[in-house]
Amino acid sequence: MREIVLDTETTGFEPEQGDRIVEIGAVELYNHMPTGKTYHQYINPERAMPAEAFAVHGLGDDFLRDKPVFAKIVDEFRAFIGDSKLVIHNAAFDVKFLNAELRWAKRPLLAADCAIDTLDIARRRFPGSPASLDALCRRFGIDNSSRTLHGALLDSEILAEVYLELIGGKQPDLVLAPVQTKSANGESDSDWRPKPRPTPLPSRLSETEKAAHAAFVAKLGPEALWTKA
Repeated sequence: MREIVLDTETTGFEPEQGDRIVEIGAVELYNHMPTGKTYHQYINPERAMPAEAFAVHGLGDDFLRDKPVFAKIVDEFRAFIGDSKLVIHNAAFDVKFLNAELRWAKRPLLAADCAIDTLDIARRRFPGSPASLDALCRRFGIDNSSRTLHGALLDSEILAEVYLELIGGKQPDLVLAPVQTKSANGESDSDWRPKPRPTPLPSRLSETEKAAHAAFVAKLGPEALWTKA
């Protein structure tokens, strides 16, 4: 099962009022394990960066001016996420912006159920407790000391750790992802079946130990469980 943990940074809160995405970061999980594959892109919002947004993200107009606009990176971004379920903290916010950008780029929108919302999971698991990403890092003992500013890739990497803790640990289903290999005769490991040993393993009990056990059982009498067929 492939999942994409994703975060965006924006110029503000409302795309319909002219706010745009300035950064996307994403981390790939497979069967709840990080694969090491990531996606990261800064984006020119084609508008001035508000002072309050600069204070949060540290991304200014000079830095973003030569970055590609969303329409130039949209196909690469969609290819990375594919049809995988997204994992987002406060998913409604990011999906709202992504769908606005996709609409302006004349691309299909994300489905309403495209994302797992870790904010919703945290609020249901810990009702009444703070559920911000920083608060969840403190709860689970996750090091976020490098998070002095909001950054999409760093936040998605931290969120991946938080998500795995929220659903029960680093490997909640206790099932390792199968790796398909082939033997010299061309059989895949899915074709493999256990076979009898050509030579049985020797007993690890000595004759003295066998005799001692038989004597112990004899002392238990004829009704002992070990004497029943």
